[in-house]
Amino acid sequence: MTHGYPTISIITVCYNSEETIADTIASVASQQYSDYEHIIVDGASSDGTLDIVKNARSVTRYVSERDEGIYDAMNKGISMATGNVIGILNADDVYANAEILQRISLKMERDSLDVLYGDVVFFSPYKPNVIKRRFSSGQFSPSKIAWGWMPAHPSLFIRRSLFEQYGFYKTDFKIAGDFEFVARIFKGGNLRYGYLPEVMVKMRTGGISTGGWRNTILLNQEVLRACRENGISTNWLKIISKYPFKLFEYLR
Repeated sequence: MTHGYPTISIITVCYNSEETIADTIASVASQQYSDYEHIIVDGASSDGTLDIVKNARSVTRYVSERDEGIYDAMNKGISMATGNVIGILNADDVYANAEILQRISLKMERDSLDVLYGDVVFFSPYKPNVIKRRFSSGQFSPSKIAWGWMPAHPSLFIRRSLFEQYGFYKTDFKIAGDFEFVARIFKGGNLRYGYLPEVMVKMRTGGISTGGWRNTILLNQEVLRACRENGISTNWLKIISKYPFKLFEYLR
């Protein structure tokens, strides 16, 4: 255990992820920071996912059972977590390098942060070295929540005490439960948060939040609802106004 620094709980939710879960597990296991736990919540996969998880020595705990959706599964992982800091790493994603958790721990402790976030990049499923888009969380500020902005969720590291204070993810959201949680914890304006200006996570394209126009419509409907439920004034025009700026993510 690294004295003085937060223990980090990494939670990975998966379902029929035998093609990618080994990469995700390996990227956590390769971290130079050793004071972490890796919890995997499997939704009763019918392929070889669970065999891979069972044979991974670096996985601290796992559960395999049916759930009520991705946010229900994340909540299970949070309930199992013992670390002071919680990060969510999807079964399609990997950390950008072996120093990520170490750098996160140092910055959160040094600056006494409640929340820390950074950037992510998206790559083609079969071409990991071809980066298609970079999502910079540096453009986020709490005032931009009304415009539908949030930090990249896989780059978010959150003190477990915030889940205890504000509650877990709402399971009746399909896509924007992470956005709703960000809106909920930031609306008070008294969080200590920071930004690490580097790529933390590499994400495969094709996930639920990048899965076509129907998902985009649903996402924005849920963003609108999340703002209203948290007393944040917004409208459709505000929310869709972010998309021209997102074009620059593809042009970098």
